[in-house]
Amino acid sequence: MSALFARHALLPDGWRSDVLIEWDAAGAITAVRAGAAAEEGIETVEYALPGMINLHSHSFQRALGGRTEKAGQYAAGGAQDSFWTWRDLMYRFARNITPAHIEAIAAQLFSECLRHGYTSLCEFHYVQRAPDGAMYPRPAETAERVIAAARLTGIGVTMLPVLYSYSGFGESALKPEQQRFKTDVQDVLRVIEALEPLRDAQTEVGVAPHSLRAASVAQINAVLAALPQDRPVHIHIAEQQQEVRQSLDWSGRRPVEWLLDHVDVDRRWCLVHATHLTRDEVDRVAGSGAVAGLCLTTEANLGDGLFPLEQFLAAGGRFGIGSDSHISQSPVEELRWLEYGQRLQHQRRNIAVSPTQRQVGDFLWQGALRGGAQAAGRPVGALAPGRRADVIVLDDDHPNLYGLALDEVLGSFVFSGNDNLVKDVMVGGQWVVRNQRHVAQQAIAARFKQTMAELREFR
Repeated sequence: MSALFARHALLPDGWRSDVLIEWDAAGAITAVRAGAAAEEGIETVEYALPGMINLHSHSFQRALGGRTEKAGQYAAGGAQDSFWTWRDLMYRFARNITPAHIEAIAAQLFSECLRHGYTSLCEFHYVQRAPDGAMYPRPAETAERVIAAARLTGIGVTMLPVLYSYSGFGESALKPEQQRFKTDVQDVLRVIEALEPLRDAQTEVGVAPHSLRAASVAQINAVLAALPQDRPVHIHIAEQQQEVRQSLDWSGRRPVEWLLDHVDVDRRWCLVHATHLTRDEVDRVAGSGAVAGLCLTTEANLGDGLFPLEQFLAAGGRFGIGSDSHISQSPVEELRWLEYGQRLQHQRRNIAVSPTQRQVGDFLWQGALRGGAQAAGRPVGALAPGRRADVIVLDDDHPNLYGLALDEVLGSFVFSGNDNLVKDVMVGGQWVVRNQRHVAQQAIAARFKQTMAELREFR
């Protein structure tokens, strides 16, 4: 049995002092006792938090960060830059990456996520085929590479192989640049089957219909019928106004409305983005028990819009955060954008709160933990028996945390300054970050740099 003593720890019911956390050899927490006495030989820390869950990741896009910020880079005929012009650039990049590149990029990303406090990640994985569109001899080749990167870095992962058959509503044929992503029902089920032996305490496998543009309702229901009932299901939906207009033109229904009318959406679902909702859709998503997967830095970078958070919370909705295209790897930045976007929209302050939690930082961190754990389908997101021993330790020597009342710590962590206050990170009972450095940081970075050198011709 291993243990950690925290002078202050964030437990499911709030901050508690003098907390002894114990876990077993498998990395599962066995006991959490507040009001305990420090014991000789047990490491002591000042502030311990549950590690955050990153519920939406396209890991290969980490290598695109900062390379699409030139106006008119791919906008034909003088068109304004948008999500859709960015997507064309992403397609061009995706044509060039190999499975080895995918693994190297993912390892770099995961090490960065860990250093900023993410201890679990959900990989929405759609680069399944070779550049010529052929399936690899091992159908789960690229997904296995991402899982290998997760195991190298220590991050927990929920792998979500993507169903991606069409280029638009009404089962439009895929474009040539989308052939690497092509999967039908049987393809996805073969990938899931191939990944079954890799499932363990650190690895779960679910599924992700890419969107209602790329997968039909009949396909989605066929995959769900073949999938174990406890597996997570994620989907992109209502991210862009153009997507909503296309859905209305095709079906007379908005995308979220169409999904809820034709598929049994429940607690195992994560609706990624869900940016553009009517009040009725807000209430129906909240009532379904599904998690809204909010990716604030990507949604801002791509000009998507602002999620109706205040209405969703009032309806009892659950949310989590993801870094999506990974222009940021910081949960603090995602949560800060979530609250600040609402403040700008409503011209008020301190919006993400509840009648029982008036501290915005605490509400956001705890809410994102609950929603993220649900979306990941893994026992994470809390310092409690039966959950994974995923712990982040804050740098109590940093000036931002000096002299604070305990209920001010998360407010400062989320809203004050730009220094990374995460000092040490444990995942499944193993320390993977010490003094803000990943244990394999140098080797991972060298491999990533070599990959970027090989991909430098992308423009």
